[in-house]
Amino acid sequence: MLALGARFAPRRGLALHRTLSTLASNPEIKVFAAPGAPASHVLTYLDSQPPNPRLAIGTCTALPPTPQSFSQNARFVALLNQVVSQHGHQDPDVVSQAHTLVGVGGWVHLSDRRNPPDFGRTAWPEDILGSVEVSAAGQVVGRLQPSGTYRIVTKEGILGLSPFMQGKLVQRLKEEEASKAEEW
Repeated sequence: MLALGARFAPRRGLALHRTLSTLASNPEIKVFAAPGAPASHVLTYLDSQPPNPRLAIGTCTALPPTPQSFSQNARFVALLNQVVSQHGHQDPDVVSQAHTLVGVGGWVHLSDRRNPPDFGRTAWPEDILGSVEVSAAGQVVGRLQPSGTYRIVTKEGILGLSPFMQGKLVQRLKEEEASKAEEW
């Protein structure tokens, strides 16, 4: 039998507010309230509080970010392109695609994982981070060249790098953050 006389007292305590959250579509991307702009959010891979605006992915006025609500950080895009150029040819996705071109050669694309293309198809231009030449032996020739058409946010979502590329990008962002801290 249920105890009808039982009462539940509301718990009183401190209300804790979490100042850091992540995006549901990409939990590695942290969301911070933008300082001085109550309706804006700063998106970044780094945990630093307050977030460094020079190293942030960008800002948005709605979550999840959309092409209409997102403003990319040009400095971040430049760093992303540098990381893609330096390490993209080593990405396991690129190496795997290169092996499929044995006997023919050609070009393979490093594409974002937010909207993977159907098997045997090329990703949308806005999802291609860069391209690299492959020899007839199935080996990557040279370094990956940034596409110039890549968009950080599309209607399909936000930046979705492979674990390899994300690791290299975060490593570079941390190096940039540390070098700026040493300058001060």
